[in-house]
Amino acid sequence: MSREGDATSTDRGPGTPEVISRAPGYLARRLHQAYTAAWARRVDPVLTGPQYAVLATVEAHPRLDQGSLAHTVALDRSTMADVCRRLEERGLIERTQAPADGRRKLLGLTDEGRTALARVHARVSALEDELMAEHAACAERLIADLDALSRRWETVATGPPA
Repeated sequence: MSREGDATSTDRGPGTPEVISRAPGYLARRLHQAYTAAWARRVDPVLTGPQYAVLATVEAHPRLDQGSLAHTVALDRSTMADVCRRLEERGLIERTQAPADGRRKLLGLTDEGRTALARVHARVSALEDELMAEHAACAERLIADLDALSRRWETVATGPPA
């Protein structure tokens, strides 16, 4: 029996057509679905990957403004505002107005945010190690290729239509 998504036949239905199974977007979606499911089971069922990225980046760059943070973690501004609102409601971050510009919101971790981040760091690392275990020898190259692919796809997504 094959796994869901494999291009071979299963008792749940026919195999995935090659035109789909070899499409980069389809494979990216499968990776994302699997990662999200693994995250919820192995890391934290409440704290999402984007929320973790925000917490880790705020830890690395305290008092970064919300707009710069959105760019840094590759979230659009409206999604960033929602993520920050949720993290603030949970007491994990605090938003303060920038002294020179009251429209800018500066972000900082609360003590509870630092505790939550420390709790999940080890779980995230363990998950990533497990996900990459079969590719450990080429992990750095694979990560670099995925980063380059992400940058290219972002350029295509924001560029003029063909």
